[in-house]
Amino acid sequence: MSDVKLCPGRRRPAAGRRYNAPMTTFLAGIDFNAPSHEVARLLIGVTVLVDGVGGRIVETEAYDREDPASHTYNGPTARNASMFGPPAHAYVYRSYGIHWCLNFVCREEGHGAGVLIRAIEPTHGIDVMRERRGLDDPRLLCSGPGRVCQALGITREHNGEALWLPPFDLLPRAAAPDVAIVSGPRIGISKAMETPWRFGVARSPFLSKPFRA
Repeated sequence: MSDVKLCPGRRRPAAGRRYNAPMTTFLAGIDFNAPSHEVARLLIGVTVLVDGVGGRIVETEAYDREDPASHTYNGPTARNASMFGPPAHAYVYRSYGIHWCLNFVCREEGHGAGVLIRAIEPTHGIDVMRERRGLDDPRLLCSGPGRVCQALGITREHNGEALWLPPFDLLPRAAAPDVAIVSGPRIGISKAMETPWRFGVARSPFLSKPFRA
């Protein structure tokens, strides 16, 4: 059974509104048609803004249709429809019924891959983030996927939105960032726990959890 038959046409996710926008897959120097683990690594150092609030991405996780830990492993559902949508769009879901989580869709439409934004270093709109999060320490504002969404004001309403259109803005990382990018097992999953598809800036104080030495 093909993915195209499972996810026909230009369907919309529950809250998506921009599938009829002019398409692009190349943003911030990254081709979002690439495999998710490649995109996840390249996103480290990219600045993500939502209505002008955000910062540099310091931690990501990759997920793919062939990956038992992925939401798309068992095929399309109403919840994961956006992850089967076109690349360079947002997939937003609620974790444990509490926290929103932001993912960037990768690969061709119908494949079902994406990158979870686990942590960012706040650089834009820090006062807004502090108000939304109810704390002052910049290290704790966006150190975890739920915190990222709360600080950036991301909800289900952003699900299916194109990443090249407002309220999103992705800015390329420095040409030669002076940081070491490391990888390791993903966090909080019960399957494919050994897959080293978590990426981040080594020793960054803004990580959700330090990488093992």
